[in-house]
Amino acid sequence: QLQLVESGGGLVQPGGSLSLSCAVSGSTLDSTLDYYNIGWFRQAPGKEREGVSCICATGIMSKFTDSVNGRFAISRDKVANTVYLRMNNLKPEDTASYFCAANWEPFSNFCVLPGNGRYKYRGQGIQVTVSS
Repeated sequence: QLQLVESGGGLVQPGGSLSLSCAVSGSTLDSTLDYYNIGWFRQAPGKEREGVSCICATGIMSKFTDSVNGRFAISRDKVANTVYLRMNNLKPEDTASYFCAANWEPFSNFCVLPGNGRYKYRGQGIQVTVSS
């Protein structure tokens, strides 16, 4: 079983920045990032769930939804087994609960944005509010 724990959310003014962290842990040796594609999705009240970003298990490929492309960055630390989502130039429409998700795809060089049950594991979510 894999556990995902998000941190780093909060309140920020428009134009500001936040970094979210997703700490990945499990009870087996294959719980490292090499074995999982990691994605982020968000859910705002009254809106559909939206896949935001993903990074593949090898770390060589990442993807972003159009609305955040150029403003968000995804990275990972294999030693810490943690994935980060750096969010810059935040807008009020970025306000949502953000969730980290993982799917078993060992040494994959490709990822797809989370959605439609593509990722088996998810964290509990964390709130990001962009407001003046």
